[in-house]
Amino acid sequence: MKNNKSLGQHWLKNRAILDEIAELAKKGSTEGLNDVELCLEIGPGLGTLTSSLLRQFSEVVAIEYDADLARKLPGQFPGKNLRIERADILDIDLTQLVADRPYVVAGNIPYYITTQIIRKLLTVRPAPRQIVLLVQKEVAERIAAEPGKQTSLSIYVQNLATVELGPVVRAAEFTPPPKVDSRVILLRPLETPVLSSAAQALARRGFANPRKKLASNLADANRSKQAWQKTLAQHTINPDARAQDLDLLDWAEISQE
Repeated sequence: MKNNKSLGQHWLKNRAILDEIAELAKKGSTEGLNDVELCLEIGPGLGTLTSSLLRQFSEVVAIEYDADLARKLPGQFPGKNLRIERADILDIDLTQLVADRPYVVAGNIPYYITTQIIRKLLTVRPAPRQIVLLVQKEVAERIAAEPGKQTSLSIYVQNLATVELGPVVRAAEFTPPPKVDSRVILLRPLETPVLSSAAQALARRGFANPRKKLASNLADANRSKQAWQKTLAQHTINPDARAQDLDLLDWAEISQE
């Protein structure tokens, strides 16, 4: 079936990789989720990942925006506990779909709305027990960044979930192949954020202009650049550091100032 370029459709065809993604969704990398039997799949497309997920979970609810694909999918899996929701993942109420049951989320998602999807999944309640997504490789690695390469996105996600990188999937494994490689990312939402609301607000200020030194970004009428440089030094942070150099605990500490 011809893909819809406007929806960012690229079909992953490697069965071994599809099975690995489904297994990660069910078992994770360090501990199993044997009590979770419901998987929400984002963008099932032709149903290639759906097939693997149905071997791991007793129920799959697939959210598909493309009307033609949503109409054809049920016929591919007769007798399986598969429900198709024809909807935009950014608009649909996930709470109604899961009805307070434990669930995980999996999907090969469009690159162009990756950030919006992740933000929704990390703030919905009840939260998924685990999120396993195939995204653009560069974005996955940016989310998992360590101090020195942090971004506002990595701080946001790491504040709300543990982050782990999965296998790289080369562009050639897709039909049609995208222009870049992909990578699996595993997110486990935390019960409570690592940072207080004050620390989160401070981090947003710090990343307002990532190329500027942190003390300059944080300075305002109440606290000068020099005062912030002194505060950073007191917390064993280079006074000339940029926002990308700090980790979550650094933001928590300096927010006390």
